[in-house]
Amino acid sequence: MNSSSEPILPGTTVIVIDPGSIYKGYIGFVQRISGNKAAVLFEGGNWDKLITIPIKDIERT
Repeated sequence: MNSSSEPILPGTTVIVIDPGSIYKGYIGFVQRISGNKAAVLFEGGNWDKLITIPIKDIERT
């Protein structure tokens, strides 16, 4: 899961590592944490997407 010993906090750059997710490999910014999920903002040219992802499925970049 998280290879770094530092916690994932709002503002952290993360990558999606869930092999079953359509967002696998996407890099985004954590906007907020609630329980065991993180709201991650993905930006890509002319689009922005805010997705809630379990913390176990992301890791720091």
